[in-house]
Amino acid sequence: MGCAGSSQAKSDGNVKKIRKPKPWKHPQPITKSQLMQMRDEFWDTAPHYGGRKEIWDALRAAADAELSLAQAIVDSAGVIVQNADLTICYDERGAKYELPKYVLTEPTNLIRET
Repeated sequence: MGCAGSSQAKSDGNVKKIRKPKPWKHPQPITKSQLMQMRDEFWDTAPHYGGRKEIWDALRAAADAELSLAQAIVDSAGVIVQNADLTICYDERGAKYELPKYVLTEPTNLIRET
């Protein structure tokens, strides 16, 4: 019985519950298509700055998912979450992954296209 309690306590210490980033405002109001273009550019270039492609892929999938699925994705990929909003993460080898808020949520001044 003690072993189960010990392993549970250990796993709880390493797993950080993820949450949505706090509301943020882009310097200029942008449209949804501009936001999507910024996101595509980030994800296309992010793996070139270091880290493993499979971790970047997992982070992209998590960024696009609902919170419960995102939690499962980062847990199964072995991502170590530094900031609960996923803006700073590490892999098991210690490589750092920084995600800008615009890939995680929409700004408060997003222009709604009709």
